[in-house]
This record gives sequence, structure tokens and C-alpha cells, in this order.
Amino acid sequence: MCNARNGMTADLTAYIAAGRERVEAALADFLEADSPALEPLREAMNYSLLGGGKRLRPVLFLTTLDVLGSPSEPYLPIACAIEAVHTYSLIHDDLPCMDDDDYRRGRLTSHKKYTPGIATLAGDALLTYAFEALTRVPTLRGEIVAELVRILAAAAGPNGMVGGQYIDITSTGRGLSLPELAEMERRKTGCLLTAPLLMAGAVAEADAATRAGLAAFGMQLGLLFQIVDDILDCTGDLATLGKAGGRDAELNKSTYVTLLGLEEARALAQTEADNALRTLREIGLADSILAAFPDYFMRRQM
Repeated sequence: MCNARNGMTADLTAYIAAGRERVEAALADFLEADSPALEPLREAMNYSLLGGGKRLRPVLFLTTLDVLGSPSEPYLPIACAIEAVHTYSLIHDDLPCMDDDDYRRGRLTSHKKYTPGIATLAGDALLTYAFEALTRVPTLRGEIVAELVRILAAAAGPNGMVGGQYIDITSTGRGLSLPELAEMERRKTGCLLTAPLLMAGAVAEADAATRAGLAAFGMQLGLLFQIVDDILDCTGDLATLGKAGGRDAELNKSTYVTLLGLEEARALAQTEADNALRTLREIGLADSILAAFPDYFMRRQM
């Protein structure tokens, strides 16, 4: 990966695909089972962890390291830990007690492939294993490891993704205002998209202004991602999304499309993409490959 946009942004899809290949190779060897009796649990964990996906969060982590001038190769285990936490959240999000989805990434969800109980344990195991993995990166000083743990735990916990999920399941059927929806998505989606940027900032020992800018950029990317996700849920189908479209409407959930309409939601997505680029300019990273991500998010189809 490289620091500057140059010709690379002309084909960001290929750039991300190269990063995804690196992550996939690392994920294949990420999980270990210390007993044959636990091999079925590792299989259930890998079913979801190795089941495809965009790998945007680990790719964002690796990209940000390179942009900040820090070699990314030694830190692939951290990228895997980030993806493990994201995968755990998807497994739990699909459970019958949550969204009760049958398909994820074009195939049966974990609880449909196994059982709700095993799916729950697979998600729990991925979450906890991720933090164990963070402590095993030999080139990092203890204080940086502690900072990585803090960032990822805060993003995933009650003040982050879990808190957003709580708002989601307790608001189904009653509707949310636009500010309430933004708060939910800031926690549910934004925090886990911001964490990779902040974790890269910690590893690279970036200055406070750069880290603050990366935090703002991550939240703007998170909001952009969610608005586009709502649009795709309204306009996509199983073949394009890898999961059934229209689930938000079936569950009577508030989304940017239900609150604003399709065209206004698209306009808001463009506003957030512009805001993200402005943030990068403010911290001197407007010419980095990170500046190509907002447009990539705008154009995604799955």
C-alpha cells in the first residue's frame, strides 16, 4: 500500500481488494483451538469469520498505518482482531432475539447453520479472542497495547456498538427522530469504523490533532456508510446484498430513507462524504489514499 493517492485512487476497488487479500490470508491462521474437543467451536467461529465480506475495517486500519508512515505488515494480527469484533457483532445481530436474519454474505447465518446457542458462543469467543490477540503483538510497548484495548473495547461496548444496538432493538416499532437515529448510528456503526483509524493513530504515535481529525473522519465515514446501507436495504435484494433487502421495513425500523425519503437520504450521504473530505484537508491528509474512501462508500452496491 502507498501513502499518496496518485493513480491508486483511479481504481480504489483494486486497492481495497489487495488489502482484503492480505487480511484474508492472515485471518485463515488467526484462530487456534487448544483441544480437539473445541474444534467444532473453532469451525463455527471460522464459518462467520472467513465467510467473506468487505473487510473495510481492517483495511482502513492498514491503510491509515501506511498513510501515517508506519509499516503495516507487523500489525496484521491487530487487523484480524478488529475484524473478529466486527464479525461477532454480525453473528449476534442476526440472532432470532435480534434481527432474526436467515442470510448473511449470501449464505445461511450462523444460527441457521448451527444453532442459536452455538452461534452465540461463536460470537462471544470471537469477541474475547480479539482482545487476547491484541496482547500478543511483540513489537508494541505495553502502553500502546493498553491504548488499543481501550479504543476497541470502548467502540464495541455499551458506549459504542452495544449501546447503539440497544437503542435499535428498544426503538423498533415506535420510531426515532432524525437526531435519535443519528445518535444510534453513531454508536452502532460509527464507533467500529472509527476504531481502526484511532488504533492506527495509536500504533503510529500520531499527534493529538491528527488523532482528533481521524476520529471525526471515522464518524463521518460511519454515518455515510449507514445512510448508504439504508438506501441499499430499500433498493437492493439478496443477489446484490448477500442478505434479504427490505428487512428494515419489515421490522418497522426508522432509517434515513423512511425519515427523509430516498432522494434526501442520497443528498445527506453526499453531504457527509464532503464533510469527510473537509476533515482530511484540515489534518493535511487530503492527498492520501484515505480521501478516496468517501466516494467509494457512496458508490458501493453491497
